[in-house]
Amino acid sequence: MARPKVAPTGVERTWPESGLIVSKTDTRGIITYANETFCKVAQYADTELVGQSQNIVRPPDMPRCVYQLLWETIAAGEEMFAYIVNLAKSGDHYWVFAHVTPTFDDARRILGYHSSRRVPRREGVEKAAALYRELRAAEATGGDPKSGMAAGRAVLDAHLKASGVAYDEFVFSL
Repeated sequence: MARPKVAPTGVERTWPESGLIVSKTDTRGIITYANETFCKVAQYADTELVGQSQNIVRPPDMPRCVYQLLWETIAAGEEMFAYIVNLAKSGDHYWVFAHVTPTFDDARRILGYHSSRRVPRREGVEKAAALYRELRAAEATGGDPKSGMAAGRAVLDAHLKASGVAYDEFVFSL
């Protein structure tokens, strides 16, 4: 099934703080499980999500370099925390504080990934949004997607170096 074309509306969706968005994917990022909260917030039926790439909820204004860092981290068998903005089926967006972790078999081979997303702190969203605008601006200077992602990553790495912390620590400081 092809990813649906969704135009962003600029409207932010929220959900109760008691809610927890949960999904599981295979090693290629194909959704194998989506909980009820994920379906409600993203405005998709589980049958529309399962079998799709996790990027079905990826908005055009989320920096590609953050996803690059996420995939590098989880593919290396490590967990990652991040502020992520997603896109609902209606085109509305919603922010999450994501915890993504690999799922292993008995031989420590990665079988897939598990993601739990909570309602993020508003101050963190505002700081992440400002950083992500800067990263997207850097990505736009690249000329092509690969060069753009490298330009955004350089800006992100410079922020981390200046703050003297790893990405997870930086995210928790927002």
